[in-house]
Amino acid sequence: MTEPGFWDNQKVSQAVIDETNQHKEVANGLKQLEESLENLEVTYELASEDEGMLEELEPGIRQLNEEINDFELQILLNKPYDRQSAMLEIHPGAGGTESQDWASMLLRMYTRWAERRGFSVDTLDYLPGDEAGLKSVTLHVKGHNAYGYLKAEKGVHRLVRISPFDSSGRRHTSFASVDVMPELDDTVELDIRSEDLKVDTYRASGAGGQHINTTDSAVRITHQPTGVVVQCQNERSQIKNREAAMKMLRARLYQLEIEKQQEEIDELRGDQGEIGWGNQIRSYVFHPYNMVKDHRTNHEVGNTQAVMDGSLDRFIDAYLRLDVSV
Repeated sequence: MTEPGFWDNQKVSQAVIDETNQHKEVANGLKQLEESLENLEVTYELASEDEGMLEELEPGIRQLNEEINDFELQILLNKPYDRQSAMLEIHPGAGGTESQDWASMLLRMYTRWAERRGFSVDTLDYLPGDEAGLKSVTLHVKGHNAYGYLKAEKGVHRLVRISPFDSSGRRHTSFASVDVMPELDDTVELDIRSEDLKVDTYRASGAGGQHINTTDSAVRITHQPTGVVVQCQNERSQIKNREAAMKMLRARLYQLEIEKQQEEIDELRGDQGEIGWGNQIRSYVFHPYNMVKDHRTNHEVGNTQAVMDGSLDRFIDAYLRLDVSV
């Protein structure tokens, strides 16, 4: 029989390990910066005697600036759960096919960004749109600091473009919301009783996989006291889908607990408001000009295609530096 306090001791030990690893990362980062600076100083001394070395000096300075920038971001990501993996959800606003297509464009953008960062992405749940795009999608973005970075993306995203679904070629405005939650580990205590859960199984639907519509592998879990519903249909195994759904449920219930305290709302969720005018955090304009602008930081770029291909780091960087209390 497990001794009383065993799991509490385990949780404390894990917390100490996590904090120690965090300090080690900072120390290693500083050491790397010192080495880069020393190398640059050597190059500078050689360049003072040999002008041919000047060509190597400039790229070295750029590289050092990039390393300093990355190190500063690592320091900023020091809030609870910043280092965790993330659950990212995308929901289209009103507007039918237009907004559903915009939601699918955001899905592609975040998938590309995650690939650039070396994160892995699993689709936990996907509901296709009526004609195009999607009605909802839940992603599991796995990697160190995934939540710390992606929390900058929570909010309403606005698109302005000439609609490919409008035969008259008129300009349309579409909205979609992005929500991000940290993946919680076992050190976070949540009282989830099995008798409070309603578990339904059903046949998975959607693109890909021979298991689609062959077995009742998809799982939907309803937490009856709160009405929170999560579902997963990505895995072939019903057991694995249930495990993934429980991770989503833990994250959702934790958010509900946090929302009881207004200070924590701003830190972990933010008030997204209605998925429509006046609530957008970022605008993506494809017509009559090309521009992506973040309304919180005023950071903007003119290369919309690069952003849609996953070039989001400048926006995330600007947000984290603007509000270090996130």
